[in-house]
This record gives sequence, structure tokens and C-alpha cells, in this order.
Amino acid sequence: MSKARTAQEIIKKLRSIDALIGSGMHVAEAALSANMTEMTYYRWRKRYAGLSEKQLQWVMALQNDNARLRRELSELQLDRRIFMELSKELLTTPAARRAWVQHVTAALGVSERHACKVLGQHRSTQRKIPKFPTRSYLNSSKNSDLHSGSA
Repeated sequence: MSKARTAQEIIKKLRSIDALIGSGMHVAEAALSANMTEMTYYRWRKRYAGLSEKQLQWVMALQNDNARLRRELSELQLDRRIFMELSKELLTTPAARRAWVQHVTAALGVSERHACKVLGQHRSTQRKIPKFPTRSYLNSSKNSDLHSGSA
């Protein structure tokens, strides 16, 4: 893994290599004399040419923040995927999802739209109350009476 360089080191190396190239040395030899490859020199020159030391520090800070935010985003996406896998067991019916959406909006103060998106409930299913109760006749006691022969 490569060593992280400071803004001062990058600017100093680029300026020293530019001076060596200006004196007539070949680019590859000048880069090697600064303990870097020719490709690294070209990459740094493309990225940082014309920047002052403060500007380079600002760019490097932005790059570090961007990398940190990307890591956090990937962790949050992974957490959401884990949550969705676990919630498949809890949120098997639209009625269960409807109850959870109402609970999340009341407890956390998030919008109904956001809660529906996270819990996998379509908003029209959330808003429309079913006309008939859910068909739970498979588990009811009446079902056992029908099969026992008392009708």
C-alpha cells in the first residue's frame, strides 16, 4: 500500500521534478531521482498542477471527507439490507405493514411516504382500508367445526 503524502510533499516533489526536466533531464530519470515512478508523476501533475499549497490541502481534505462519506453510505445500505431481510418475517401482510407504518410515523416523526418506502408498503395500500376483514378462516375455530361434521 502506498504512503499517504502531505500537500507540501506533493508540491515539493512536482516542483523539483519540473526543475530537473527544465534542465534537460528525461522525465523517467527525473521521477526516479525523486523516488517515484513516471506514472505517479504524470498522475500528480494532472491532478495537482497549478494548485497552491492551500488549494491542494483543501482538495485532499475534500477527498478524505468523500471517502469517509462513501464508507458510511455503504454501511447504511448494508444495515438497510439486513433490516429488510429481518423485516420479511415481521411484515408478511399488508395489515402488519400498515400498523408498522403508523407506528413509525408516530414514534419517529417521519413522513408516511418515507416510512412506506423503508417498510416496503405501497402508499395506496397504506391509505385504503380493506372493505372486508382479512380472511383468517383457515385458522379460526369455525373451520374446525366445519370439518368435525357439526353443521
